[in-house]
Amino acid sequence: MPSESRLRADARRNSEQIRTAAIGAFRGRGLTVPLEEVAEAAGVSKATIFNRFGGRIGLIEAVIEEVVATELFAVIAHSRAVADAGERITYYLTALRDLQYRQPAVNDVLLQTYPHSQQLMEICRTGSEANTDIVAAARAGGAVRPEFTADDLHALVVDTALALKHGELPAREDYDRRTTYLLDGIRGPRPTSG
Repeated sequence: MPSESRLRADARRNSEQIRTAAIGAFRGRGLTVPLEEVAEAAGVSKATIFNRFGGRIGLIEAVIEEVVATELFAVIAHSRAVADAGERITYYLTALRDLQYRQPAVNDVLLQTYPHSQQLMEICRTGSEANTDIVAAARAGGAVRPEFTADDLHALVVDTALALKHGELPAREDYDRRTTYLLDGIRGPRPTSG
């Protein structure tokens, strides 16, 4: 019979292998990757994932910090540190769209694909607060059209998430060009010289 300490060590090793496999799979393909693929990459059975994490939601909550939250919160923090309201919203939208392009799991979070994950929903709440603050400052500074709202920004971000999740991934240069069009479309009127 294996010793209890050996069983605990095996369980810890299995948990870490599952976490590592999940981080790689979720970063590469989003939070909807079949658990069978995560289990195979970890060298365990799907049942082991359920035993260690309780299923997909528990696994998401075990790795969401590394997969999404750290980068997304860094974008928000950097945006808030930009003094000029126009530069702030430009940075925020550009960095957020970059994250959406590079990290499919970000789109699953923004689409609230797993609303039973408290951590996922908390990330959404934090993002929504950032949207509200950044748009309010941009409107107050005349950096965006006066009618542009946080709800408009949310809709644009969700539209991008849907297109990236369910459509064909565009070439990076096309995607970045569209980011420029988006920014041009929301900017406030430029002063005209007499």
